[in-house]
Amino acid sequence: MRTVAVYNLKGGVGKTATAVNLGFLAAQDGRRTLLWDLDPQGAASFYLRVKPKVKGGGRNLVKGRTAVDEVIRTTAYPGLDLLPADFSYRGLDLDLNDAKKPTRQLARTIEPLGTRYDLVMLDCPPSVSLVSEAVLRAADLLLIPVIPTTLSLRTLRQIEEFVAERGPKKLRLAPFFCQVDVRKRLHRELTAVPELQGEAFFRTVIPSASVVERMGIERAPLPAFAPSAPAAGAYAALWRELATRLETM
Repeated sequence: MRTVAVYNLKGGVGKTATAVNLGFLAAQDGRRTLLWDLDPQGAASFYLRVKPKVKGGGRNLVKGRTAVDEVIRTTAYPGLDLLPADFSYRGLDLDLNDAKKPTRQLARTIEPLGTRYDLVMLDCPPSVSLVSEAVLRAADLLLIPVIPTTLSLRTLRQIEEFVAERGPKKLRLAPFFCQVDVRKRLHRELTAVPELQGEAFFRTVIPSASVVERMGIERAPLPAFAPSAPAAGAYAALWRELATRLETM
């Protein structure tokens, strides 16, 4: 089982759309996939039409009082299951802080699922926190959406420093450009040669497109309701790139 965390310090960069779309595409590709919606706002749960509620709340889940199998929900898409959000996740930092070895609790929570799933995707809240540190310990790869602007690239450098200081050596980073508007000169310049940003950068670029925003109206993954849209094709290319990288780890 591989674990991929979709993470950024900034909000509004496309983390949830990425997690939902790639989770759907992974399942379509034959991988038994679990998406864990760690954000108390519950956007991924909303997109997948699952009530954002975990029996016993996040505290009991991360402390092992609630078996993770009991709170996983199926979705409308074969091969894709969801561990829903819960509003109690807003206090997950405090819950982890009360536990022994707090940064390892998320990894321990999903560890029993190793024979049930091929891929676990974590849709992470935007923060630098104890939850973030626990995500670093649980993940094999950190998938980082980056808008092609100076400040977003600066945030990426901050994430790199955070991982270098707090993350395990085995953790791989995989940034990619998203919400790219080719009408903007800076966007065109920064995305023209992604490898100039570093070897870890994925070559796939996700465009800024209104059809992505329709995920909230359709409450479905983009490739499920608009498979022929260019943005859906971009997510498919991103999944292929991610799958290839996972196979080499």
